[in-house]
Amino acid sequence: MWMIVLFDLPVITKKEQKAATQFRKSLLDMGFHMSQYSVYYRLISGKEAIDGFIKDIQRKLPTSGKVDILTITDKQYENIISFSGKIREKKKETPSQLLLF
Repeated sequence: MWMIVLFDLPVITKKEQKAATQFRKSLLDMGFHMSQYSVYYRLISGKEAIDGFIKDIQRKLPTSGKVDILTITDKQYENIISFSGKIREKKKETPSQLLLF
């Protein structure tokens, strides 16, 4: 499963800018990768782990702004079509899962 966090946070005042920066940094600390400035994604080990990440994100939410969390399967992730300018990027591949003993 993949978790995608999309957000639109106010950044007018210094306090809002600081809150938005702290939220982005907390996502990075949780292992998320930045796709765009307000779109972050992470591979999740399964449906059970999703609830834990949702709770962690909820604890880090700024007092204002909009945050959406989307979960998709590996197959859906592979079907993402990306462009860089007018050039279509290579098809996304699901990373290999590691077996830990």
